[in-house]
Amino acid sequence: MDIARSESVMRSKRIRRYALAGGGLLLVAIATVALSRLKPAAPSVDRATIFTDTVKRGPMLRDVRGIGTLVPETIVVIPAATDGRVEKRYLLPGTLVKADTVILDLTDPQLQQQVLDAQFQVKGAEALLEQTKATLQNQLMDKRTSAASVSSQYRVAQVQQEVDQESVDGGVGRAVDLKKSKIAADELAKQNDLAQKEVETFSNSIDAQLAVQQASLDQKKALYALYKSQVDGLHVRPGIDGVLQELDVDVGQRVTQGTALAKVAQPSQLKAALQIAETQAKDIQIGQKASIDTHNGVIPGHVIRIDPAVLNGTRTVDVKLDGPLPSGAVPQLSVEGTIELERLADVLNVGRPVHGDENSTVGLFKVVENGQAAVRVQVELGRTSVNAVEVKKGLETGDQLILSDMSAYENVDRVQLK
Repeated sequence: MDIARSESVMRSKRIRRYALAGGGLLLVAIATVALSRLKPAAPSVDRATIFTDTVKRGPMLRDVRGIGTLVPETIVVIPAATDGRVEKRYLLPGTLVKADTVILDLTDPQLQQQVLDAQFQVKGAEALLEQTKATLQNQLMDKRTSAASVSSQYRVAQVQQEVDQESVDGGVGRAVDLKKSKIAADELAKQNDLAQKEVETFSNSIDAQLAVQQASLDQKKALYALYKSQVDGLHVRPGIDGVLQELDVDVGQRVTQGTALAKVAQPSQLKAALQIAETQAKDIQIGQKASIDTHNGVIPGHVIRIDPAVLNGTRTVDVKLDGPLPSGAVPQLSVEGTIELERLADVLNVGRPVHGDENSTVGLFKVVENGQAAVRVQVELGRTSVNAVEVKKGLETGDQLILSDMSAYENVDRVQLK
């Protein structure tokens, strides 16, 4: 037989049921909040994939590195000495040449005609100079002959005056004859003096008159020499021993004076042209030591030039090679160069991390818990080198630092190492 339940019993059961449900909901809410506040598990990193280094105190070599090529120290660009047309090419780029090796020939009919005209003008000026010399010598001889005649007459007059003087002194001559002979002798003395001066003056003027003709001849010779040198320049020569690098003209091509025809370099005298990042090139100075790796040996050297211009974020630094070139070293050979900036005596330093610019503060992972984990620390970096960096703050001697690229974990402050 069914027993009717009282209203109070039913009410208490409903209250108990509601309380249990509310408590369950509260527990779920508390668990959700607690779980949301839990930190995610630290990601794992394979130790085999990272590279670490230990912070140490001691000397540190500051240097910079760049890639580049070997280039000749001496490069001669051969221009056209005059207008002309390329008649013949004798060599191809890459050929060894001597200073007097003919690389190519040019032709210029107008220049050839100018040479012939100048040559004839020289010959004409030489003939005119010789003719002028002969004419002046003949005139000089005539004046000397005339002066000799006057001198002879003067001496005769002197003798006659002496005879007349003796006659007068002996009482047998007439005073009038003595006076006449004296007047004649005095007059001839003046004429003789004038004749001798005329000879001297004309003789001295010969050089001046010949100098005018000689100047004209020299001018024509200089013009002839110029044209002749230009004709000789039609046979294009390098002027130095070396290797023909470029030959920029073709047979039949018309060129003007000054056109670059070829380029010759001396392969035995090479330097390294390195491309250094502009941010690193600021500390480079002329004379600093360097080493050049040709991939077939390392050559010592020193900085001889720093290009003031920046191109594509780099500056060109020329390094003179102080050692012998290895076999196979040729112009345009790719090389790597390292330039020594300075040696720091006693600084806290560590291997250079992938992301660590000079004088910056970066977050780096320091190895902790005996190598089981790594935590992010803020490190203030100072001066940098190719393989090392100065540590100013954030690390101590003996700390182990991850140098590898950890950008994949930039949102976490801790990683597990396995």
